[in-house]
Amino acid sequence: MLKLYGGTRSRASIVHWYLEELGVPYEFVKLDMQAGEHLQPAYLAINPVGKVPAIVDEDFQLWESGAILLYLADKYAKTPLSLQERAVFSQWVLFANATLSPGIFVEASRKREMPRLLTPLNEIFSKQPFLLGNEFTVVDVAVGSILNYIPIMLKLDLSSYPAVLNYMKELSERPAFQKSIGKGA
Repeated sequence: MLKLYGGTRSRASIVHWYLEELGVPYEFVKLDMQAGEHLQPAYLAINPVGKVPAIVDEDFQLWESGAILLYLADKYAKTPLSLQERAVFSQWVLFANATLSPGIFVEASRKREMPRLLTPLNEIFSKQPFLLGNEFTVVDVAVGSILNYIPIMLKLDLSSYPAVLNYMKELSERPAFQKSIGKGA
């Protein structure tokens, strides 16, 4: 059975959410980050950097939330993705982790980056319910989790982005979200 390693209030909750969406069996191995369990040899053998999340899927080990999301999307896809579809998925997952997250959560650049990032997202969500159209995909987990961390971690006024706020609300009401990020996992 697939094992997801994570800690309380970590990016493991993003992978947790996606696993719940997929409905695949998994075991959540909660590491006590305060006690340093993520720095013990047993875990460092899975992720030598000592960060969470990480997964072990039979004899395969993988760490970094975006890489895990893309792996799970490939493994559990109903239909195989074309090279171009996979590239678009990668684009949005990388955007979430490398552009959106620092643009929102790094205070020094937030004032400049937030409008640059949220304005086009607001435009997308004013035309369609999900990033890639009418179907919820892994990219909504990646981007949606970062957006839904905003009210949990920061007090930002997002009223200039009503379609983004609606998107965040819709995602936060999904049962799989409620079982993961919604309960502070």
